[in-house]
Amino acid sequence: MAISRLFRREKLDNYLKSDQHFAKTMSAKDLMSLGIGAVIGTGIFILPGTIAAQYSGPGIVLSFLLAAIVCSTAAMCYAEFASVLPVAGSAYSYGNLVFGEIIGWVLGWALILEYVLAVAAVANAFGAYFKSFVAGFHLTIPTAVAGPFDPAKGTYGNLVAILVVFLISWLLNRGMRESMRINNAIVIVKIAIIILFVVVGAFYVRPENWQPFAPFGSAGIRRGAATVFFAYLGFDVVSSSAAEVKNPRRNMPIGIIGTLVVATILYMLVAIVLTGMVPYTKLNVADPVAFALTLVHQDWTSGIISLGALAGMFTMMVTMIYSSSRLIYSVGRDGLLPKFLGKIDDQTGTPKHSLAVVTVVIALLGGFVPLDQLTNLVNIGTLVAFLFVSFGIMRLRHLPEMPHNTGFKVPFYPVLPIISGLLCFYMMLQLPAETWIASTIWFALGLVIYLTYGLRHSQLNDQS
Repeated sequence: MAISRLFRREKLDNYLKSDQHFAKTMSAKDLMSLGIGAVIGTGIFILPGTIAAQYSGPGIVLSFLLAAIVCSTAAMCYAEFASVLPVAGSAYSYGNLVFGEIIGWVLGWALILEYVLAVAAVANAFGAYFKSFVAGFHLTIPTAVAGPFDPAKGTYGNLVAILVVFLISWLLNRGMRESMRINNAIVIVKIAIIILFVVVGAFYVRPENWQPFAPFGSAGIRRGAATVFFAYLGFDVVSSSAAEVKNPRRNMPIGIIGTLVVATILYMLVAIVLTGMVPYTKLNVADPVAFALTLVHQDWTSGIISLGALAGMFTMMVTMIYSSSRLIYSVGRDGLLPKFLGKIDDQTGTPKHSLAVVTVVIALLGGFVPLDQLTNLVNIGTLVAFLFVSFGIMRLRHLPEMPHNTGFKVPFYPVLPIISGLLCFYMMLQLPAETWIASTIWFALGLVIYLTYGLRHSQLNDQS
């Protein structure tokens, strides 16, 4: 088959026609809730302390700001794509529309890696955290059902991880309107708990703890920024919902960029208060926020922080399972995976088949497989998508058949998209060698699937 066939592009009208069966119920507020649910997890209670102790000192505040600036370049590229091309599938669909099918498949395969592994890892952690949480109420979860399959340690599956994945899937299956109400409520609880820590902790801030502000110099602040950069990953999942959004040209940019702004403010507030409460040298512990509260004799707040951590993990899983199902739907819609995955239920307006497959895969991984060594693959999958979306803006603007007079536009074009792409490539180079090896195997497997199945069953063959 000719190489040109691999780079044949989908038509936007076909996507818009297929995706019109989605119920358009989501507002800008819902999008921000989705994004904040994905970005703000347990990391907000851990990263400000550990990174301050290891790299940045109180200058961790600038590390978060610098990382947010870097992330905002990619966020604006996503915002332009999502507002101009309001289709399901995020970077996968964008790649199909502007680069061609083979690039779209690679991006979709990268996002499958990101979404599925991220949710499975968080589900696994949720189970462990929930076990510790209920122990405070003198309730015990049997060891046999409290960890991944490891008979040597007496664990045969993480029952809580499996159940929470199926619970979230059940909520999403009922339709996005009801799911968003529950998600929005939990996000509000999570933000309220973070603000509670900031308010309570502010009374115990000692300005001398902020001296020296940058004990490791500007290099430490930059190193901290490179490390906390990954705390912001997740805002991209907002773009996967474009087909279900009311007035996407207005609401998609608000949802994506608004998520990043709110997340940055929350991260910086926690960092300022935490390093003011406790000298940064003492914060290299597993739970720095709870540790700081215990030091100032506010033990009662520690339990509330634990609840906030559980809420953070729950909303992250809601967003990622939702996004995973829309991604698999999009690939099935195009015939690159079995077409039954690309069907939308007429009653609920949701892709039930893709949601069911995603749920089973994530539940099995989260419940039975140790994922500690695989989480770096989430980062490389995300950055591959960021890279192509950033450089894809230039391609998007030069395609005459694409809409050009409406929607959000990346400022300082073409400088900012180029900077975004180069920064993403730089961040990829910071990942360890074993991550590159594992990802190479993953992408090689993806190409085999595409060449043996996807290429033969693609709907582009029917159009030709």
